[in-house]
Amino acid sequence: MSLCGAAAAVAQTARPNIVLIYADDVGYGDLSCYGAKAARTPNLDGLSAKGLRFTDAHSSSATCTPSRYSMLTGEYAWRKKGTGVLPGDARLIIEPGRYTLPAMLQKAGYKTGAVGKWHLGLGNGNIDWNGEIKPGPLEIGFDSAFLLPATGDRVPCVYVEDHRVVGGDPADPIRVDYSKPIGDEPTGKKNPELLKVHPSHGHDMAIVNGVSRIGYMTGGQAAQWVDEDMADVLTAKALAFMETNRGGPFFLYFATHDIHVPRMPNKRFAGKTAMGPRGDAIAELDWCVGQVLDKLDKLGLAGNTIVLFSSDNGPVVDDGYKDDAVEKLGEHRPAGPWRGGKYSNFEGGTRVPLIVRWPGRVKPGVSSALVGQQDFLASFAGLTGQAIPGGAAPDSTNLLEALLGKSRIGRRHIVEHARALSYREGEWKMIAANDGPKVNANTNTELGTGAAAQLYRVSKDPHENVDLAARFPERVRNFSEKLAKIRESGRSR
Repeated sequence: MSLCGAAAAVAQTARPNIVLIYADDVGYGDLSCYGAKAARTPNLDGLSAKGLRFTDAHSSSATCTPSRYSMLTGEYAWRKKGTGVLPGDARLIIEPGRYTLPAMLQKAGYKTGAVGKWHLGLGNGNIDWNGEIKPGPLEIGFDSAFLLPATGDRVPCVYVEDHRVVGGDPADPIRVDYSKPIGDEPTGKKNPELLKVHPSHGHDMAIVNGVSRIGYMTGGQAAQWVDEDMADVLTAKALAFMETNRGGPFFLYFATHDIHVPRMPNKRFAGKTAMGPRGDAIAELDWCVGQVLDKLDKLGLAGNTIVLFSSDNGPVVDDGYKDDAVEKLGEHRPAGPWRGGKYSNFEGGTRVPLIVRWPGRVKPGVSSALVGQQDFLASFAGLTGQAIPGGAAPDSTNLLEALLGKSRIGRRHIVEHARALSYREGEWKMIAANDGPKVNANTNTELGTGAAAQLYRVSKDPHENVDLAARFPERVRNFSEKLAKIRESGRSR
């Protein structure tokens, strides 16, 4: 009752703008405000200094598509088939009309906009990239959208605004295929001499802007993006949305491409770090954040805007291109003190940065509260006084008090998702049995596999080196039963 009362009091005094900056593949240790030395992030450091920095925040999955699905729907993605990492021509995996974070805020009177990486599918299957592309973001609660359909390393390499490809030419129709080559177009595998960056594994199909991708594409020459300009293009669209909707309230979901592969930051950032393109992409990401913060200041909106920064999963170094990320990593530890990274059951797979700033409402500091991105929906519903319909957002918990720094108590438990499910409760974590390879052969990421359940005390053993399952079999049994109940009940809220 006290939580509801506090949320209602806030909702009655203001409807703040909400800007959610969602980075790609940024690890816990990639920002200088989280301890990085080789990469400096002054704008994010400034955001942290004036906001609340969380040390136990989680994406709901160790990969991108499921994390984005969970954040927007408030449902763990592992509950629904087809929410794994999607190809670029996948159908929309969030049902039109479903109760989502943007739809809830629309109902509360917000203008809602999505800018950047989407990767949740578009259309109903068999997309015609030369015509109207729907359903999409506008059918699940966004008023406007300017998107990468999937990822930078997947075709089609074009932007989609609302329901159409930007700059499409009917005389040069776009064709996309993920099963076979299209005609006699050059590919990274057959024509490496055409590449300005070479693949380390996979990523050897269609060539766009001198980079070979996943999937085959032809046509749309005038619409194809230039990787080095992508951060500028997306940031400009994010700033324009805030300018247009300055009368507020608005919700901006700004999903950056950085620091996902191919890492091809603008030449302004070349050599900004000693870590090559991956480090320079971190510098470019920090610039994007700075542009958003500066715009809020210029519009006089900073005081009534909640800014959140987080990442869709843990870090990865070599994710498909020879960009010196491994060779120039040095002493930098992308996951910070945690083990694993993107794709991993270990803590580095989902423990990500989370910074929340709301001047005058959020006291600057550090919070160890356990929070998950799937909780944004219920928390902002509480902020805006919205009642969640029965059955909606089944795994989203109202953590408004924790997100605003009013309480250091967050979730009682959370389910982490990678190859298998892990159950976290307090300082303890159980990784369910999941046999298979110990290391991802492509990315060299430790996966946290094991024929039997593993148990770690992450507060004392952040690197998850000491498996305590044999010493505490009752705790393993208890956690296994709780995890089974969460799975079977269809909800955890």
